[in-house]
Amino acid sequence: MNINSQLETILFVASKPLSLKKIVKVLQIEELAVQEALSSLCLKYNNQESGIVIMQNNDEWQMVANPENHESAENFLKAEVSGELTRPQLETLTVVSYCGPITRPELEQIRGVNCSLILRNLMMRGLVKEADDPSGLLPKYEITMDYLRHLGINSLTELPDYGKLHNHEHINSTLMQSSELAA
Repeated sequence: MNINSQLETILFVASKPLSLKKIVKVLQIEELAVQEALSSLCLKYNNQESGIVIMQNNDEWQMVANPENHESAENFLKAEVSGELTRPQLETLTVVSYCGPITRPELEQIRGVNCSLILRNLMMRGLVKEADDPSGLLPKYEITMDYLRHLGINSLTELPDYGKLHNHEHINSTLMQSSELAA
């Protein structure tokens, strides 16, 4: 078990600040081991050659883009948010519309591809947002009011065949198999 690798993965996929307590709970290792791994990752990333840094604010940690590259990041993000939605973005939006709130792994199980960049782009456009999740472990995604407004509808239930597709047997069994494999 490579603690540094696991921690790096958790910080990357979380895309939000994580408390030391939460990291300890997820990795199921001693706090001291997590602190040592965090120090190691800081040495690895927090330098001028890295486009990624590990930030710490009190008891929370997060992997983020290097602040020194903010202009490049802003230019990229502006280009990403302008223009029409791509086919993968439309597919992702459709799955979130009919199956949401949904976690990224569930979404990826249905679509069969990594959706992190697509979700980020849809959130930047204001079409998808992170929903409140009591467990707090994995964020769930749902559509926004702006998305409903763009479609000209008042509720998701107005989408074609929403009642039939929202709890579709095949999708539910796919997600159930996925969660059983993860357990």
